[in-house]
Amino acid sequence: MFKNEDDFEKKVSQLNIDNKPNPTHRENLRRQMLSVFNKTVEQPITQLRPSWRTIMKSPVTKLATAAVVVIAVMIGVHQFKLSVSPESAPVDIELPKAMFIGTPENIQGVVNLEKPLGRPRPPFYAPVGTENVASGKLVSSSDEEPIIGEIKMVTDGDKEAADGSYVELGPLLQHVTIDLEAEYDIYAILMWHYHKEGRVYRDVVVQVADDPDFITNVRTVFNNDNDNSAGLGIGKDMHYVETHEGKLIDAKGVRARYVRLYSRGSSSNDLNHYIEVEVFGKPAK
Repeated sequence: MFKNEDDFEKKVSQLNIDNKPNPTHRENLRRQMLSVFNKTVEQPITQLRPSWRTIMKSPVTKLATAAVVVIAVMIGVHQFKLSVSPESAPVDIELPKAMFIGTPENIQGVVNLEKPLGRPRPPFYAPVGTENVASGKLVSSSDEEPIIGEIKMVTDGDKEAADGSYVELGPLLQHVTIDLEAEYDIYAILMWHYHKEGRVYRDVVVQVADDPDFITNVRTVFNNDNDNSAGLGIGKDMHYVETHEGKLIDAKGVRARYVRLYSRGSSSNDLNHYIEVEVFGKPAK
């Protein structure tokens, strides 16, 4: 609607709202108010209830309306300034090559499945200086001997779905844990399980904590386990189809050092896969 803040204020100035009456205008208004008050006092009680049309024509009402408009405009200007605040910027996310398009038709038995957006994911905004703080960081896993690949591949920067780019963990509930090596204010967590084909991973739960054993200050930032089969509580988040865009979770600036991600097989098989996990944050102050 508006190109920038100056354009917005220019449009507002064209409204010609007289929110600062001159002395003559103010004196005339005072006399009119006194006149109206005196007439009202002299009228019988039955005549004290003015009509809506009379109220709207009153100089007092007009001035009050003008004041409300001015306040609303100033609030709008403030909100507009916040929306273009230079303190936030789109997070720089590099996506791997897309391996398929659309939603696969062979996904069955998955409840609470979100519909595809149908267009590229919009940019994610975070404070300026936010970056992937998980790159190259140490990763541990509930499965210490993966079937395919190595645990360190979770943070090695390779997001492609080609063979040799992912780690395959055993069946049932498994997890990987990333040590960020310091406390960070985390704004987003982006994960790729396996996007060479469309599939849905079950019981995807993402938690953060202050200690590697996830005992102190554990907080859940994502949970689509709708029946508590993982034993971490019933989640209200939706299941989703894996794509080259990965799953981006808004962590809302939660402060933590450790990030843990759970899954319990997928719509394709009982095994668990991770291609890459990125954690976007800034050092805690």
